[in-house]
Amino acid sequence: MTRQAMHAGVRARDLPGLMELYELNYIQLRRLVPDFGALPAQAVSQVAGALPLYLDIVERSPYTTTLRLTYRFSDELGEFPAPDLLLRLYHDAQVAEVISRGRRRGRRAAEYDRFHTRHSLQEKWEANRFLHKWLGYCLRQGHGFSPAHNELSNAIQLVADEPLADAES
Repeated sequence: MTRQAMHAGVRARDLPGLMELYELNYIQLRRLVPDFGALPAQAVSQVAGALPLYLDIVERSPYTTTLRLTYRFSDELGEFPAPDLLLRLYHDAQVAEVISRGRRRGRRAAEYDRFHTRHSLQEKWEANRFLHKWLGYCLRQGHGFSPAHNELSNAIQLVADEPLADAES
């Protein structure tokens, strides 16, 4: 019998572990976006000292929400999203999974696309484990998508900018 590596908060790379990861991702996404119904089709979370986080609602239905979550970078070839994740939340089951993980620079097809390619349990686990870690990082930075969060971020930014205005006068 072989032992699989365990990660804090997430079980081994088996089907029950993958389902647990889907549940943990849903919990983190709900912390990031407390009310999907109040969210506009496109939103940006801006936190001082962090990259802006972009969220686009692709599809809404009573039981599911499909969204894209990414940062946006620019180089000599133009703007590009990275990581470019398409996610589906199943509200009745309270799980969230990675549907596709965006293209790499210069490639046309997504490197992970659940709808067009059959992926192994290992590949699904890796894509969703990345989402789990990235959502934790975004939450620790203070990102969030809600009217109250946006008002708080704006107030903090005003307070942070205020001493600079006084020093310049």
